[in-house]
Amino acid sequence: MLNVRALYKEFPNDQGETVKAAQDITLEVPEGKLFTMLGPSGCGKTTTLRSIAGLERPTSGEITVDGKLMYSSEKKVFVQPNRRDIGMVFQSYAIWPHMDVFKNTAFPLEVGKKKLSKKQIEEKVLRALHVVALDGLESREATKLSGGQQQRLALARALVMEPKLLLLDEPLSNLDAKLRERMRFELKRLQRDLGITSIYVTHDQSEALALSNQIAVMNAGRIIQIGTPREIYEKPGSQFVADFIGSTNFVEGVVESVVGEGYILAKTKIGLIKAYSAQEPVPGSKVVISIRPENIHVSHERPTDGNVAEGQIDTRIFLGEYVDLQLKVGESLLQARTHPSLRYPAGTQVYLGMDPEKCIALLDAKSPPAEKIVVSKAVS
Repeated sequence: MLNVRALYKEFPNDQGETVKAAQDITLEVPEGKLFTMLGPSGCGKTTTLRSIAGLERPTSGEITVDGKLMYSSEKKVFVQPNRRDIGMVFQSYAIWPHMDVFKNTAFPLEVGKKKLSKKQIEEKVLRALHVVALDGLESREATKLSGGQQQRLALARALVMEPKLLLLDEPLSNLDAKLRERMRFELKRLQRDLGITSIYVTHDQSEALALSNQIAVMNAGRIIQIGTPREIYEKPGSQFVADFIGSTNFVEGVVESVVGEGYILAKTKIGLIKAYSAQEPVPGSKVVISIRPENIHVSHERPTDGNVAEGQIDTRIFLGEYVDLQLKVGESLLQARTHPSLRYPAGTQVYLGMDPEKCIALLDAKSPPAEKIVVSKAVS
């Protein structure tokens, strides 16, 4: 449905310096899937989204939607935003405060290039409002809606045009935590039921993991890694990705040997660690091993297989659904996440069990070189 090839966007700032907002962005989004661009502020995700929408003119590259060329620096093509058959939901919702719910939803149809009768407009509006569960609120003033209802109204206005591609720019960021979590389920259901190809921009890792078929993690204007949510979380391709997605422990080490296909043995401050490595570092090279807190199993009994370390519970924090433990292993501090039924007090001597498959060895750098970027075509 969407193909972006070697997209660059550069512009001068107030000091006359060149800002490299997007650098060599290349991605493919299959029809009917939700693709998320995830990264910190200033990483280039919104610039890329606006370039796809036609709200920004890229410096170079190519954008194709449903087989139709929307932008090409080489062929001198630039299709205007209103001719791209794209719906967009902004962070601010951008609903008209002086219009009621019906008129807000109908507005794109009334000003669109395709002339529709009043009956056709009414049918499309009521169908869109039904999809987002705003039935019966057609005559209500937009400003009298709750935050979640306003978000759904903005979505209905984008859907009423039946676009081939739906772009969402951090649409949940203005909602409170509980409403944001509920709206994730709504968006997931809508996208699945309607089958609309969607591009979602966010800096919220939980949002990206919950909603996406595929995620592109971005930093400094570039895509660092593309994969399914599970691949991104469980098999990060760089220290930056591991650190940005969720919580993790980083243990520095030196590779002693390669042990079996895809695994290395590293000497670290917490002992010898067998770890999975997709990057095949050579013996003697420095690595950083990423171990998620939930993958450290704490017990009084020494595990019989896998990586084992001995330590002491330094701090214990009860968080209802789970307990966070800070464990002192030699001079190192590791975080583990356990079930609340585990009631070991601070000061308890314990064993730490770590599955080698869940210990991920990464090159000793914040990001891998370009040729090491992990790209997966799998879709969950």
